[in-house]
Parts: sequence; C-alpha cells; structure tokens
Amino acid sequence: MASDAINARRGGFDIAPASSTVAVEVADRVFLSEGLSNSYLILTSEGRVVVNTGMGFEAGHHRRLFDAVDTSPIRYVLFTQGHVDHVGGAEVLSDPDTVLVAQSANSTCQADDERIHRFRVRRSRPYWADAIAKADAFFKAQPTDAPIAAQASPTPDITFDDVLELQVGDTRLELISTPGGETVDSMVVWIPDRGVALVGNVFSALFGHFPNLVTLRADRLRFALPFVEAIETVLALEPEVLCTGHFEPLIGRDLIAMELRRLRDAVLFVHDATVEGMNAGRSVEELMESVRLPPELEVGEGYGKIAWGVRAIWEGYAGWFHGRSTTELYPIAPLATAIDLAELAGGADRLMERAQRHVGDGRALEAIQLSEIALAAEPGHRGALATMRDAHAALLAEHGRENFWLTGWLETQRDAAANALADS
Repeated sequence: MASDAINARRGGFDIAPASSTVAVEVADRVFLSEGLSNSYLILTSEGRVVVNTGMGFEAGHHRRLFDAVDTSPIRYVLFTQGHVDHVGGAEVLSDPDTVLVAQSANSTCQADDERIHRFRVRRSRPYWADAIAKADAFFKAQPTDAPIAAQASPTPDITFDDVLELQVGDTRLELISTPGGETVDSMVVWIPDRGVALVGNVFSALFGHFPNLVTLRADRLRFALPFVEAIETVLALEPEVLCTGHFEPLIGRDLIAMELRRLRDAVLFVHDATVEGMNAGRSVEELMESVRLPPELEVGEGYGKIAWGVRAIWEGYAGWFHGRSTTELYPIAPLATAIDLAELAGGADRLMERAQRHVGDGRALEAIQLSEIALAAEPGHRGALATMRDAHAALLAEHGRENFWLTGWLETQRDAAANALADS
C-alpha cells in the first residue's frame, strides 16, 4: 500500500471550488488558496507573484484572499501548465502591468483543450457531478458586489524552452521545463533561497499516486520515461517544501525525496515489466492482469491505475493495432455481430441466464460483455439492463471507491442501467 504520508492526503473526491476563508502561509512568504486547482501567492520585496489562477469563476475568491495578505502589485503570473483550471482566472489575478509567463508549449496545451472542448465536456461530465454541484453552491454564495469572471484563455507575455530565471526584488525564481508531466508545457517554479518547489500537476493531480498516463476524460497520451525525467528534475532540487496542484504541500526534504523516489521507481518498474512482456509476446490484457508492484514500491491508485499504465505504455510504444484480428483495421463496431450471436445463443433471454450466473460467480466483466451483446440485439431488454446494473454494482463494491475515475465510470453505468430499467 502507499506510504502513510500519501494515505493521509485527501483524494480526488475532495477536489472542490475555492472556499477557504483565508490564504494559508505554507512556506516562507508563500500562501495557498485551494480550489479546483491550487493558486499560490509569493511575496517579494518588489511586489507579488501568483502561480496558477484556478478557474475563471473562482479567481475572484482567490484574489480576495490574496489581497487580504498583501496589496502590492502583482508583478508576474506563472502557469505550471495550460489546463483550464490553471489559467482560467488570469484576468482577475492580473494588474495592468502584470507579466504572464509559461513554458513555450503552453499555446499547444491550450489549443488542445479548445480543439476538443465539446468532446471532453461530454466525457468529463460523469466524473465531476459532485464538483459541479459544489461549483453551483459556490456561485450562489458569492457576494452580490463580486461578479463572477468569465473563463480566460490567456496568451503568455513571456515563454521559455528549458529554464528561465526571474529576479523579483529579493526573490530569485527558476522556472524549469518538465515536459514529462501532466501536459506538454508542464513546468516547476523553484525558489532556491526558500527551498520551495511549486510543481502544479507535474506528477498528476494526486501526488504520490500512480500517474494518469491516459485519462478517461480525454487527454494526450502521456509517457512513462519523460515522467521519470520530471521526477529526477525535482529530486535534484532537494526541496524542503513541495507545493502541489491539489491540497496541502509536502514538507520535509527527506520525506519529499522518499516519496519522489518511490514514485519514480514504481513507474520504472511498470514500464520495464510492460516492455519485457511485449518483447516476450504477451498480450496487453495479460500484462494488465499480471504486472504488480513489489510491496516496497506500492503507491496509491487514487487517480491513475497500474493496469491503465500498462496499457498506456503498451500503446505509447506500439499504437492501437494489437495484431490480433483483421477487424482492427476496418471500421466495424465491436458489437456488429450481436444479433447473430444472440440468435445463435437462443435469444437475449438465454444470454441473460448465463450472464446472471456470471454475476453470482463473481465474473462481472463477462456478465457485462454478454449484456452488451443482448442490448445490441434487443435494445431495452429488461434482463440485460438488470444485469448491467448488478454487474456494475458488483464491480463498484469490489473496487471500494478507491480510484476517482473508475468510481465515476462504474457509478454512471450502474445508474444509467437502473434508470433505463425503471423507465422501461
């Protein structure tokens, strides 16, 4: 299991819009305002620096908390990545002379978000229902004299490729590109004189958990070895404080180094085991089932999962063609022969007799496969809907709500089947 330090941290289900009553000083003159992603304020002798701005609608809240700490001009806004929950509040958290700074691939990251926006919204909705409800409550609780800002899509004033140094009064900042992180423009903000590294979501949304090398909501595929390089970059800094994209920082050089090494070694283990299996001719499903971390390398699976990492590594090297069937090369749907299979089995009712037996025997995935065939052959089949509901409920009970994304998917599928059954 993951370390005590990681088990004690909050998880994906706790992500919520900005609601703190004060900005908390988490390091020397570094303040945190939590939200859908963390926003940080750095105080210097010549003004303020903001790292990430949250979503547009919550940026006013961040600004009020930061202004309660200090009202000197905001000299710079730094983006650790281009995702919407990091850049959306840029206009609110900027003053007339504020300079926006990002890694040079920031425009690529923002363009990806915009290009598949509607697709991603559809894919994301099942997972963020609770956060959306919290956001609605947030809207209603805002002061009437504090209008909600629109989501910004900022263009940085300064970009850099590898490293950029900024001197702001008495504070030296080093911006370091870490493209192996959650986005192609990931970067780390390092304050060497204070021993503080602000890493955003370089190590995925939940630090210390296996990274999401592929996301269910839709993102570019991420790669294991560049992720390891990003860890090595931060390890070399030897930070005393690690300020992450979500929740409270990790504090203590030895603790941070231990957690970073464990995460690095876990990802390397999964990568190497997957590549070895590929070269040995083992299927991706075999490897998803068999690759397991040794006890000393176990990390959390609250956001990414080992099995998903295996598949992402496999397809990152080899692509989507697995070489098992000619049908992989043609536009034929997986259930195109469902009617034929149902007829050969004696109809959807017969298929569901077997599927319900699978549920009882703890073979929920096989039950889902048969139910999908039955529903493709006979849409609205009550037995198939009931089996889909029961099989997903069984998987959810087995899973125990550990992983944010898997929980969201299983709950959505269980509820969709239950609702369809009630309406039929």
